[in-house]
Amino acid sequence: MAINRNWRDRAATSFQCEKQPATSSRGMVVSNHPLASSAGAEMLAAGGNAIDAAIATLFTLTVVEPMMVGIIGGGMAHIRLADGSHRFIDGQSTVPKAVRPDTYTSKPGSAHDVFDTVGNENLNGPKAVAVPGSLKAWCETLRRFGTMSLADVMQPAIKHAARGYAATPYLHECITDGAEEMLKDKPISAIYLPDGTPLKPGERVVQAEYAETLKYIADHGDNALYQGPLGDILVDYMKNNGGFIAQEDLATYKTVERQPIRCDYRGWEILGPPPPAASGVHITQMLNILEGYDIARLGFGTAETIHYLAEVLKIAFADRAAASGDPAYINVPVERLTSKAYADERRRAIDPDRAQAWSAGVTQLESAHTTHMTAADAMGNVVATTQTINNLFGAKILIPGLGTVPNNYMNLFDPRPGHALSLAAGKRVTTSMSPMMALRDGRLVYALGLPGGKRIFPSAMQALINLIDHGMDLQEAVEAPRVWTEGNALEVEQAIPESIRAALSAKGHKVQVVPTVAGGMNAIQFHADGTMSGAACWRADGTPVGIAGGLARAGVRFALR
Repeated sequence: MAINRNWRDRAATSFQCEKQPATSSRGMVVSNHPLASSAGAEMLAAGGNAIDAAIATLFTLTVVEPMMVGIIGGGMAHIRLADGSHRFIDGQSTVPKAVRPDTYTSKPGSAHDVFDTVGNENLNGPKAVAVPGSLKAWCETLRRFGTMSLADVMQPAIKHAARGYAATPYLHECITDGAEEMLKDKPISAIYLPDGTPLKPGERVVQAEYAETLKYIADHGDNALYQGPLGDILVDYMKNNGGFIAQEDLATYKTVERQPIRCDYRGWEILGPPPPAASGVHITQMLNILEGYDIARLGFGTAETIHYLAEVLKIAFADRAAASGDPAYINVPVERLTSKAYADERRRAIDPDRAQAWSAGVTQLESAHTTHMTAADAMGNVVATTQTINNLFGAKILIPGLGTVPNNYMNLFDPRPGHALSLAAGKRVTTSMSPMMALRDGRLVYALGLPGGKRIFPSAMQALINLIDHGMDLQEAVEAPRVWTEGNALEVEQAIPESIRAALSAKGHKVQVVPTVAGGMNAIQFHADGTMSGAACWRADGTPVGIAGGLARAGVRFALR
């Protein structure tokens, strides 16, 4: 269905894929750890649907990708059911009721988009933890749309927590990155920094205490945390260590079902998450602007294409800073930001030859590290969900008695009162999570997403352009070099050639070469013949696992003659 299959003929940047895709006919799970993908595939093989597979995968990720996701976290799930309906389940974390707009003190001299506080109180430790939504969202989603019991889908996670698994080089690197802060907390150090040094690749990660927590949840459901003894453990820890979460925060937490933002791009229908996620709105905004350029002709990784990408990114981030937030607290101008007319207005101001500084085109409203997985079954159910505890290892602590690492979501709020992203009790975080789906002529073709903080939605948008404009295959689209900027340096991955960097510098961009832009993307493509392809990229331990084959032909018997 994609066009311009000879995209390499017009490309100025070349690359070779490092991973192989998987194909299937009965279901596919793609996540950023092979054991998690296998857990989801196990549910499909047992007759479960994509929702069963997704929840099994997420619980397993809390064990094998503990630096990215946890039950004391938050997330956004994009669900397409077999009847063709789409919905988002918002399980984002919220501000505890004890937090006021001026609870934290902003570090003097911080830029408007930097939310650092004195003492890093909103970054590390108990005061950085927001009210969790993940566990409630997962359990509710399973009850509503799954076919299997909570105990069944949690078995792989419990097994891997109790018996342990081998640390990957990627986990080792993540521990190393967070080691300085994690060493201040004995419980988290005991697991990930035994003897004061990061676990080495191949060493076993055993989480016996967390295994008991998971067993209790399997028996008692999400109420174990939100109205039961696991919540008591969390609240007591917060009370004794200066944190803000109280019993009332847990008891009153609610998920929200939301409808997708829909975008028409060159005849494709793109569906993304609505506010409080910023991604659906701003991916739509950027695609609307880019629709006025012949991106396919300009070519992948050329100075011209990257220049236009950089300009629309700066425009989107200027508007995001002005007008993104929880729609229950502020009036996000979705209609204007996603309109073709607004895109035309912004496009007319772009100089094809010079980089510019951009301000918001909407009224200023006054008042982060992640994981992604994608699952599909043969019946037409699809889940693309992004979940996080925000930074690597969240708040860099482990809750004794629970054995799990909590989020540091409070770092996503502006500590200065009077802005769109300022603190307010009960307010949901604004994120860049982008569990996206793309349809052509009403048929689902792609589902994808990735982790990576503010770099998520620009990377998801680039993958969609790779598929739709450049005509890349799925593996190429998720592994292709990326770029990112929000108005300062233009980050480009190392595969962007020096000649292209020089041309971008000549246009006025401050080019900065980085190892990676955002994290490991996971994607599924749905073919017209009913088969699926799954792809994961080199930026994480991503692994697609597909289910093919099937049951025996009816009436078949085996006999020795």
